[in-house]
Amino acid sequence: MVPEDISQSSLLSALDGARIVYFDGRFTETALVIAQEAVRKNIPILIDAERPREGLDDLLKLAHYVVCSAKFPQAWSGESSVPKALLSIILRLPNVKFVIATFGEDGCIMLERSVNAPQTKEVDIESLLESLEMRKDDSLAMPTCVSSPELNLRAEGIGTVYGRLYIGTAEKIPPRELVDTTGAGDAFIGAVLYAICADVSPEKMLPFAAHVAAAKCRAVGARSGLPYRTDPHLASFLL
Repeated sequence: MVPEDISQSSLLSALDGARIVYFDGRFTETALVIAQEAVRKNIPILIDAERPREGLDDLLKLAHYVVCSAKFPQAWSGESSVPKALLSIILRLPNVKFVIATFGEDGCIMLERSVNAPQTKEVDIESLLESLEMRKDDSLAMPTCVSSPELNLRAEGIGTVYGRLYIGTAEKIPPRELVDTTGAGDAFIGAVLYAICADVSPEKMLPFAAHVAAAKCRAVGARSGLPYRTDPHLASFLL
C-alpha cells in the first residue's frame, strides 16, 4: 500500500473512535500519512522500532510511545550503553512519554518521562540501572518489575531528563512448556497497547506484557497461545 491508495474518507473512518495507533516501522511513507492524521485527531501513537529504516525517523518524531528491540536504542542513538541510548531517545524525541527496550528472556528496560521536573539532585542513569538490577529477585518464576522514584536522570555528554527507570523481568518458562517463540515480541507489544488503553500503571504493565508473551510461547504459531482478557491468570496483573 502507498499513500495514494488511502482516501481521506477511508482514513477518517479507520481512525474514528481509535484510542491508539500502532505502527511496526514498515511502509513508512504510508504510515506517516496515517500518523499525521492521528496527531491532528489527538490520538496517541506507538511505534515498534525493530531496526533503523528509511523514513522511520519522521515517524518517530510523532510517536508518544516506543517499544524497540534490544539492539535498536544503541544503533539509532550511537550511544555506548542501553540506558544512555534510552535517555538519548527521550531527549531527541520530545513527544515520547516512554521508551521500552526488550531483551527476550532477559526482560526489558523502560524509561518514562515525567512532567514538572523539580530542582533535585541529578542521578547517573547507568548507576541507577545497576542499583535496580541488584533489587531484582531472580528466584521468582513469574515476571516482576522494579522501578526508581522520579529523578533527574543524567548521562554525561547527553543531557538530563526528569523521569523514572524500570526493569521488567521475563517469566521463567519451564523447558518442557516452551514450544515456540514466534510472535512473542508482538504479543508483548499487544499487551502494552492494551495496558495503555486501560490506564494500567507501568509497574503492572511490564509484568502483564511479559506474561502474555510467555503464554504465547507455550503454543505453536504467533496467535494460538495468546490468552483472553478473561484468563484468570491475568487477573493479578490487571487489578
